[in-house]
Amino acid sequence: MPETAQSPSTRLPPAILLLGPTASGKTACALELARTLPIEIISVDSALVYRDMNIGTAKPSADELAACPHHLIDILSPEEAYSAARFCEDARRLMNEITARGRIPLLTGGTMLYYKALREGLSELPEAAPELRREIEDAAARDGWPALHAELARLDPDAAARLQPNDAQRIQRALEIVRLTGQPLAASYARREAHVDTHRFIPVTLTPSDRAVLHARIARRFDAMLLAGFVDEVIALRKHYRLDPNLPSMRCVGYRQALEHLDGYCDLPTFRDKGIFATRQLAKRQITWQRNFRESWGDLVEVDCLAAGMEKQVQQIVESRLD
Repeated sequence: MPETAQSPSTRLPPAILLLGPTASGKTACALELARTLPIEIISVDSALVYRDMNIGTAKPSADELAACPHHLIDILSPEEAYSAARFCEDARRLMNEITARGRIPLLTGGTMLYYKALREGLSELPEAAPELRREIEDAAARDGWPALHAELARLDPDAAARLQPNDAQRIQRALEIVRLTGQPLAASYARREAHVDTHRFIPVTLTPSDRAVLHARIARRFDAMLLAGFVDEVIALRKHYRLDPNLPSMRCVGYRQALEHLDGYCDLPTFRDKGIFATRQLAKRQITWQRNFRESWGDLVEVDCLAAGMEKQVQQIVESRLD
């Protein structure tokens, strides 16, 4: 739960949360804060953890990374998986280390589930069961993922209704949890681990006052990625790693569409349109997360990411709450 002015947690050291949809200016805002505050940045992004995925993830440039210490960037191969549980473990460790150095952790990125897990705790879900997972994978290879989706619909109609019939990763995990617990997915997610906060959070969210302007930014940035060699980046990734569309890294916005283009399913203009559309859909989901946080976090401050002087406004908000 968010801290109140009377809560003992206000005596805890601060940690800044800077949220916002893709293309809202989080990186520039974080670096501007770092010009005046002793900040180290912890990435809250499920795509930036992957090495060699630079252009399509809009990873900070070498100069930006050198301007301020950054963490949780380039820590995994694209063949590996990262989770909210691992993020929380890594983030809490880093927050304590940064504070011990007399500096302030600033957590920023676009993976809203990670913010929720960090502040509200993780659901108590069962550990992966290798035997059951192999059984589900064998069934999918034999019957196809739509058949597994139909099975999930029989066991947990609400969970199945939220998933597409070919969403292999999520269908697999949902079936695994339902089979292991014998309960609907919602019941498992309702149970949350207990955790003790080590920091008091200062959450600021960047929200666009005009979606059309944000959409224009998204299109310009995607075009810039194409000019910078995004397609060549994905070609190089396929040469160096064993990749398939169901890997978490290749589920990142833009990369799945790039694989479709390289496999001949769409031409370059169609790839561009699909990539921009997918990024706009991502921004829409992120804004929905922000709206939910605004309702549940009483301490969340909202700033228009399109306003002139946005960075200065965020700085004033943060500095007023550091005292």
